Amino acid sequence: MPVPGFEHLPGTVLSEGTFTITPQEASDLERALEASPSMDGGAHPIWAYIATQRGIGVSVAELCALADFDVRDGPMLGSVEIEYDQPLQAGVPYRVTGEVVDLERKVGRRAGTFDLLTYRLAMSAPGDVAVASCTNTFVLPRREAS
Repeated sequence: MPVPGFEHLPGTVLSEGTFTITPQEASDLERALEASPSMDGGAHPIWAYIATQRGIGVSVAELCALADFDVRDGPMLGSVEIEYDQPLQAGVPYRVTGEVVDLERKVGRRAGTFDLLTYRLAMSAPGDVAVASCTNTFVLPRREAS
């Protein structure tokens, strides 16, 4: 069910930003994941999530505040769906854009009332070439609405 008072939220454009995966960061992550090193400047696919989260122009606290939720109340990452248009590369200055997709209210027997805040972040290479996108859903417990 929609969240009363927040019908305007879906479609809200988030402040854009940029993110460049440095060769050192790419190498450090490969070592941490015990992944085979890339020989062609490629970056591990998980960078699609990391780069969009770090590169978007709003913090998690600011994103949650759009739904009138304080991060001190404990948002939880509910799901992530990543789509790839092409391999990620170290050293490329990616543009990161995003928007709020949905805010939906749910009520669980044990969990009580909570909202699902879904937002989509996309990264593109110079020339506005699509590279990857992440659709993330935060679970926002609404103790006061139970």
